[in-house]
Amino acid sequence: MKPGQIISYPEMCIAEGVNLQRGMNFRLNNKYSVILMSLRPGAPYADRIEESGKILIYEGHDIAKNFGSPDPKSMDQPMRNPLGTLTQNGLFYEAAHKFKKGIGHAEVVKVYEKIRPGIWTYNGLFRLIDAFQEQGRSRKVFKFKLELIEDVSNQLTEQEDISHDRIIPASVKLEVWKRDKGQCIKCGSKDNLHFDHIIPYSKGGSSLIAENIQLLCARHNLEKRDKIE
Repeated sequence: MKPGQIISYPEMCIAEGVNLQRGMNFRLNNKYSVILMSLRPGAPYADRIEESGKILIYEGHDIAKNFGSPDPKSMDQPMRNPLGTLTQNGLFYEAAHKFKKGIGHAEVVKVYEKIRPGIWTYNGLFRLIDAFQEQGRSRKVFKFKLELIEDVSNQLTEQEDISHDRIIPASVKLEVWKRDKGQCIKCGSKDNLHFDHIIPYSKGGSSLIAENIQLLCARHNLEKRDKIE
């Protein structure tokens, strides 16, 4: 799967071989981790992109919402479950600190971003390089720092695409989606879509402006590759 590819929720679950019911998924099938993020207005967690898409700051997740229990947004995000086992927050936090101490490799994380209901985009592979807690107005939350893997050769599987662009901001993705009407600008296909750089990032093209991003189907994206039209 290539960064920038647009997929539906069922397709995302099929790609990972599991029904993704939570945003943080530590070492799926004991291989790599998967996180689901959103930068849309009203998103439940304060994820953010820094350094032109090279760094992702991902917010940890709240306790489960149960009938009669306090509002999860009023509670500290938990490190451990009631029985003492690590939560997803705890698992990611522990892995990040093992890496910082030099006693473990950086966790490889696949990142998917929700751009609208039922529509997701694959943001690529990241390394988990740090984790910390922040004090908000009324509670503590976890923050996880992930660094984009720009050369993904030898990562995960031989099938992983070795080309990689910086993350396109959510606002740009939404603008392009609306402008191009959710279809390939070449043939009108609504299947196997990708966010494509008109001027490739490798040739100085920007990920930060909608004018340099377009929707292409897989066939036309493959035909274009790094050509400037």
